Amino acid sequence: MRSSDSWVIRGVRMRDHRFDVPLDHANPSGPTIEVYARELEDARGEAGSLPWLLFLQGGPGGRGNRPAGLSGWLAEATKHFRVLMLDQRGTGLSTPANRQTLPLVGDVSAQADYLSHFRADSIVADAELIRAELGSPAWSLFGQSYGGFCALTYLSFAPEGVKEALVTGGLGPLTGPADQVYQATFARLRSRNAEYFAKYPGDRPLLTRLMRHVASVPEQLPTGERLTPERVQMLGNFFGGNTRFDALHYLLEDAFVPTPDGDRLSDGFLAQVSLLVCRAANPLYALMHESIYVQGEASNWAAARVLRGHPDFHPDAAEPLLTGEAVYPWYFEQDPALVPLNELAGVLAGRTEGWGALYDLDQLARNTVPVAAAVYSDDIYVDRDISTATASQVKNLQVWETADFHHDGIADDGEGIFARLLGMVRA
Repeated sequence: MRSSDSWVIRGVRMRDHRFDVPLDHANPSGPTIEVYARELEDARGEAGSLPWLLFLQGGPGGRGNRPAGLSGWLAEATKHFRVLMLDQRGTGLSTPANRQTLPLVGDVSAQADYLSHFRADSIVADAELIRAELGSPAWSLFGQSYGGFCALTYLSFAPEGVKEALVTGGLGPLTGPADQVYQATFARLRSRNAEYFAKYPGDRPLLTRLMRHVASVPEQLPTGERLTPERVQMLGNFFGGNTRFDALHYLLEDAFVPTPDGDRLSDGFLAQVSLLVCRAANPLYALMHESIYVQGEASNWAAARVLRGHPDFHPDAAEPLLTGEAVYPWYFEQDPALVPLNELAGVLAGRTEGWGALYDLDQLARNTVPVAAAVYSDDIYVDRDISTATASQVKNLQVWETADFHHDGIADDGEGIFARLLGMVRA
């Protein structure tokens, strides 16, 4: 472990830690990679005096949060804990895995083998090595979204390392196939589209016009590529939040601008859309997304396969609906950051070997670690029915279901949600 001196930003005392971990935990003497984590605590307290809380962020493929002060769930958490904000392997300041670094591993087959070690089971094994190096007894977990998936993997294979676990929007399916996820979430998305257009009826013809426009008129994003109807549909990711739901309306309202050649898309709109549809900052999300649902099987582009049965989400539908959290083969043809990874993505989608068990159902059925999970009734990313089915298979797991929040509820009331879940596990 290599650690930095601490510094303070707006009431948060921070410290960097770097750890060398095996690429393949089944081969501890083999190649290693680096995993980075940031320690966060209330600067008003005595340094290092509180127990550890490991935060497992959403994703896959997203780095840990970079807080600029004590607010939201972190303000509540640091009353009780030192927080360890992990950059999961391949992300952030950990050894990167992207279009620039993956060719160093070898050919596409070697790259696929390499990435088979970048799922929840390896993240949990990393965390256990880190916990040992920090000298911590069993620590607390807080898993948001994909971080909740990782928390259940932790409880499956290293429950001795966990004192208690809090999960928000993160109870995924314990068994396959991946198709069930997309069947459920397309249904949630359809309802969320209807809710949006009922609130903003003028945006229905505007979106249809926008879709038809980009299909026929070349509109370039600031990154140089043409904006396509499929990428416009990615704006459905706004539906995963409470406040972001309304932010979509503000984005669409200044989409068009008059020019001597007729209405075109405004530079401001194109700049904002580019930031929303590009995966340059988190390419592992696109590469590994469907693998988080498979165990001993290939995903074979499950979302694209399920989409075929939902024609109202097709770009050429009479009134096309917005899509949400799913990855399709065209991502790797249209996003410049992903184009070099196109062949690799195809290999990963067809791969069966290397996708081992992510959960131990028997261990979860006899789990003794207290768990509290927030399940959002209308979550378009992690379906409510799948979440409650998973909860029923984990002993000592309490569910708080609410329709007051959507998938990123902790962005709206992080303090309240965190406090409620911590109270549940300690009741």
